[in-house]
Amino acid sequence: MGCVNRHDLGLLVLRVGTGAVLAAHGAQKLVGWFGGGGVEGTTAAMEAMGFHPPKHSAIAAGLGEAGGGVLLALGLATPAAGAAAAGAMAGAVAVHAPAGFFAQGGGYEYPAFLGFTAAAIGLTGPGRYSVDHATGHAFNQAWTVALAFAGSAAAAAAVVGRRARAQVPEPEEF
Repeated sequence: MGCVNRHDLGLLVLRVGTGAVLAAHGAQKLVGWFGGGGVEGTTAAMEAMGFHPPKHSAIAAGLGEAGGGVLLALGLATPAAGAAAAGAMAGAVAVHAPAGFFAQGGGYEYPAFLGFTAAAIGLTGPGRYSVDHATGHAFNQAWTVALAFAGSAAAAAAVVGRRARAQVPEPEEF
C-alpha cells in the first residue's frame, strides 16, 4: 500500500462506519429520521422503559449516539466521542438485558457491540486520518481519555441505577 498506513486506514474505516451507525441511531431519537420517533416519541419510549426524567433521558441518549457518532466519524475529540457513545449504549444494554444476549430475541448483542466498538476507538485513538491528528491532538490527550471515560461511566451508572431502583416493586403491606 505504499505510503498509506494500513493501521490508520483501518481506524478510519472503523471510525466512519461505527460513527455513521451511531449517528443514524441517534438521529432517530432526536429528529425522527430513518423511521425514528424524534424527541417526543423517544420521550414516551424512555418513560415506558422506566427512565426518569424521560425527556432528559431521550435527549441525552440521542446526543450520546448522534453527537458521539459524528465526532467518531470525524475523528474529533475521539476519547469523549467514544466515551459518550459507550455510555449511551450502556443504557441500551440495560434495557435489552432481560431478553438475553442475542438481538434476534430482543437481547443486548447489538448495543453491546456498538458500545464496545465506540469505547475501543475512544481508547485507541483516531489514527492519522482524522481531525484530531490535523489539530495536533488538542482534544485527544491522556487526561481527556481518563476524564471522558470516568464521566461517562459515572453518568451511565447513575442513570441505569436510577432506572433499576425505580423498577423494583414496592413491598406489599400486610
